[in-house]
Amino acid sequence: MASSMARFVQFGEHGGTDRLELVEGPDPEPGPGQVRLAVKAAGVNPFDWKVLHGYIPGMPQQLPAGLGSEVAGVVDALGEGVASLAVGDEVLGQPAGPSYGTSALARADALVPRPSEVPWEVAGSLGVGAGTSWTVLELLRLREGETLLVHAAAGGVGTFAVQLAIARGARVVGTASEGNHELLRSWGATPVRYGAGLAERVREVAPQGIDAALDASGRDEEVEVSVELTGRPERVLTIARFGNLPEGVIAHQGGGRGDARVAFAEVVELIRAGRLQVPIAATYPLEEAGAALDASEHGHHAGKIVLVTS
Repeated sequence: MASSMARFVQFGEHGGTDRLELVEGPDPEPGPGQVRLAVKAAGVNPFDWKVLHGYIPGMPQQLPAGLGSEVAGVVDALGEGVASLAVGDEVLGQPAGPSYGTSALARADALVPRPSEVPWEVAGSLGVGAGTSWTVLELLRLREGETLLVHAAAGGVGTFAVQLAIARGARVVGTASEGNHELLRSWGATPVRYGAGLAERVREVAPQGIDAALDASGRDEEVEVSVELTGRPERVLTIARFGNLPEGVIAHQGGGRGDARVAFAEVVELIRAGRLQVPIAATYPLEEAGAALDASEHGHHAGKIVLVTS
């Protein structure tokens, strides 16, 4: 198949979103076990602007580089040995490289089919949030009947963690700005306002105690408050803070672990059953990737920000 020209968002040096460029290049060729996707949607995550700014040591390994770690699209080429997918299949999951573009590569075993009931912008926003939240609940060993505290409960990962935990029979207390409290209640969670006095507010709404806690915000003191409330640092996990942590707290920045398809399949089935909502805060075209990243970094959106291709 002759290669065509694709468009990709790239940056040649670390800095602000003014470093981003939309460049043209040939469609990448899938390697063994990979497929190529005509990208329909790619979720925007805090990890992306942290990489752009140079906040993640060693990332990217070389410049220029692209961004994006979740994707949904249509398979348009197969690599050697791929028998589980066919050209024309609509899929979602994790890419094998950057996904901010019109074309991206992915391992066939990191993708699941996109049901027609799941809109493209939702499908493109599942790779990180679904995989990470599923892994986090496994690492926290959350069990039915336990109470989970989630910081940034209406954010990209919190959205999934709250609803997955409730679907598994846990009680959830979620910190969020007051504008997102009704959303959390609609999912079955108990919202609390973050900030000074947090521990007392959590105790008031959860007199039975807190069994485990997820910090998806990185705000000062929330990990310490979580340790205080659980009494067990090994059942406190952060995906947003990696320095100066209390001993025993789990710092996780690896996204999903194991077979990501298990996580995606569970989340997709919950969406189809109407038991999990994925609020989309905003969608942006590729040309406005910088604005999307700025909104992710500086906004207080409930739900996901997603890049969509035309």
